[in-house]
Amino acid sequence: MRLSFAFLILVSGLAAQKPAATKQTAFDKATLERYVRHLYVWNPEVKVEIENPKPSAQLPGFMEVAVHAAMGPQRQDEVFLVSRDGRRILRGLVYDVAQNPFKPQLDKLKTAFQPSMGEPGAPVVIVLFTDFQCPYCKQAAKTLHDKLLTTFPKQVRLYFKDYPLEALHPWAKPAAIAGRCVFRQNPLAFWEYHDWIYEHQQDITTENFPQKAMEFAKSKEKEIDATQLAQCIENRATEADIDKSIAEGRALQVFSTPTLFVNGRQVVGVDWEKLRLIIQYEIEYQKTAKNAGEDCGCSIQLSSPVTN
Repeated sequence: MRLSFAFLILVSGLAAQKPAATKQTAFDKATLERYVRHLYVWNPEVKVEIENPKPSAQLPGFMEVAVHAAMGPQRQDEVFLVSRDGRRILRGLVYDVAQNPFKPQLDKLKTAFQPSMGEPGAPVVIVLFTDFQCPYCKQAAKTLHDKLLTTFPKQVRLYFKDYPLEALHPWAKPAAIAGRCVFRQNPLAFWEYHDWIYEHQQDITTENFPQKAMEFAKSKEKEIDATQLAQCIENRATEADIDKSIAEGRALQVFSTPTLFVNGRQVVGVDWEKLRLIIQYEIEYQKTAKNAGEDCGCSIQLSSPVTN
């Protein structure tokens, strides 16, 4: 059967009018947002922010795209590896057997000029992200105070990082700012402030915190200038330090407090028996590996002019 010339022209015209399929790519932020909302069942109340892609340092040939989701105090941060054509997405961990498996975390941990205790040059470094108003952090502080350096007097160094959960704990950030003000004046007095604030945690409110901070300063008049401290707190002079610490914690996917990094290994909460076993393992492992601790050559080992 022969088709008429007019029919062929009509069919060709309809084919020409059919829209070409849109090429979907993960590099289009709207496309990726729709995809991850479906993947994680994020409803419209969840705010999604997608960063610009950058070459992946972990997997050459792929691009790295960070996705941040937030709803009130809840946060979720994900990093996707995207193929160059934008079609394939990888979510997971990429390891290089020639390096410490926690090197990405070690590279992000900045310990220079942070409050610390323990042995300089120790084979095990613990970085603690904590919140002064958090009751679990109070328990963790007591556990670490009572057991960490008595059990491992020469093998561990502990660094303190502020991570106030502002949506849950309204006076946590002012307390962190005040703590850094104390640290600027007298680094040794910081740990006295640290112990004092957890001891008085139940008595502190958002309204009475400035007064309570002055009570602490007056009780330590030989170590702390109360007038200078009051000015520092009022001017929020150390807030940038706190914000930097919060940003670092988010980059490390810290979602709750207390969270520790033991030679880069993330440990949520302080279960002493679990922590003790991890520390003991790291002590033995670093005798030969020498790729963590303060002598590893990682960013975590940056020295501070102030030690205690």
